[in-house]
Amino acid sequence: MNLESVRNILNETLFIISGQPVSLGNILLIPIVLLVGFWLTKALVRFVTKKLTSKSKDPNLIHLTQRLMYVLAITIILITTLDLINIPIAAFAFLSGAIAIGFGFGAQNIINNFISGWILMWERPIRIGDFLEVENAKGIVEEINTRSTRFRRVDGVHMLIPNSKLLENTVINWTLVDKLMRTSVRVGVAYGSPAKKVAELLLQATNAQVEVLKDPAPSVIFDDFGDNSLMFEVNFWINSTVEGGLRVMRSNIRFEIDELFNQHGIVISYPQRDVHVDGSLILKREPRKAV
Repeated sequence: MNLESVRNILNETLFIISGQPVSLGNILLIPIVLLVGFWLTKALVRFVTKKLTSKSKDPNLIHLTQRLMYVLAITIILITTLDLINIPIAAFAFLSGAIAIGFGFGAQNIINNFISGWILMWERPIRIGDFLEVENAKGIVEEINTRSTRFRRVDGVHMLIPNSKLLENTVINWTLVDKLMRTSVRVGVAYGSPAKKVAELLLQATNAQVEVLKDPAPSVIFDDFGDNSLMFEVNFWINSTVEGGLRVMRSNIRFEIDELFNQHGIVISYPQRDVHVDGSLILKREPRKAV
């Protein structure tokens, strides 16, 4: 088989779309164009990502740029492929309209999540690395995709949350504006303890932690006269991206409080109850058995 025969086979018309003949060569050209186009797209995305990463850009901006480049590249590849094989885009107008109607009725949730994903990436109410609280689950956002958001809970379990759920429901973003977090430690001391000395020791224990911010400064509140104790609460701020930082800091302050109270004779109270018995008690002694 010579070259002319191969050319004739490739140019042989298989079918006609909107008056445009489609040959075997056109069909064989499709996978080649798609493979080359996708390979160039990945190479370009890697190059741009590397450049943005080297300049310490926001990972959310990098993620959005990648998504936009992929969508734009796929659109260009498809249009170019149809143009190379002489198939007009208008030929798919009716088919695409029918598919869009059926897809709209059958995949409303998918479309909703898809649009919500783009809103999340564009408006950035939730970003990669944010610490969220969603329906009593707390964790860090690892990735925002077009359909769902990957969320790693504090216990290490990964959750896939539909994007529409993050927009339609109440979500607590602990790090939306900054990483400042406030927490407190409560302690009760026995009645008769010097209240001002207790407040002084609480501030001393809190300020001893390097991570505790000086502005806003820690504050001590004499909260209440409890049933069994004088209740105090010390409030303070730290810079943290996870709730674990708050728990560790509260633990460190409690260790320091316990040590300072022991040094100054301050007693941490415990529940006490007075029992009153009406009437009299008769104690019966069991007779001793002879051995």
